[in-house]
Amino acid sequence: MLMRWKELPVVSGTIVAVNIVIYTLCIFTGSRLYEMGNINVIDVLANGEYGRVVWSMFLHSGVPHIVNNMLILFFMGAMIEKEAGHICYALLYFLSGIGGNLVSLYAKAVNNDMSASIGASGAVFGLAGVLLALVLFSGRKMETVTPNRVLAMILILLYDGFSGENFDNAAHVGGLTVGFLGGCVVCIIQRGKYSTQQ
Repeated sequence: MLMRWKELPVVSGTIVAVNIVIYTLCIFTGSRLYEMGNINVIDVLANGEYGRVVWSMFLHSGVPHIVNNMLILFFMGAMIEKEAGHICYALLYFLSGIGGNLVSLYAKAVNNDMSASIGASGAVFGLAGVLLALVLFSGRKMETVTPNRVLAMILILLYDGFSGENFDNAAHVGGLTVGFLGGCVVCIIQRGKYSTQQ
């Protein structure tokens, strides 16, 4: 029973469910939750509303936005959660999202950009970075996942962001970088544990 629990993507499923519930609430509350949770230079850096860096990860602008993010999050997250474990996966997800949002805020401040951003895209890109680190450095083969496939997926995701409009590409690149570095740390820790067990 314990082994069965470890293999289930409970964290990924919970994050997806929470996002869907919050999006449903947004439909009925209009712009209120968006105004309370988006990240922008004035509210976060000037007014010190730092919670927005986390809350914005649960807000989405429309059905295509949330569907795309949640599909990628669940299926890619399920693979990572199985490899890294529930707690480690949760930490990597939120660190990637927060890191992506901080990079976004830095880019907005430098460019005097007063626009607001929402969405889990930074965290989703972070998962892609984690997956790349795992397939490169974990020392274990992951079924149907290869470095070339992960790199191709990342390039497609980046291309979609930079070729489209109203995408927070700073959050994407920031999340990807934080996720990759976090994945590298996980690989180092796991290899260290494996070495001591031999």
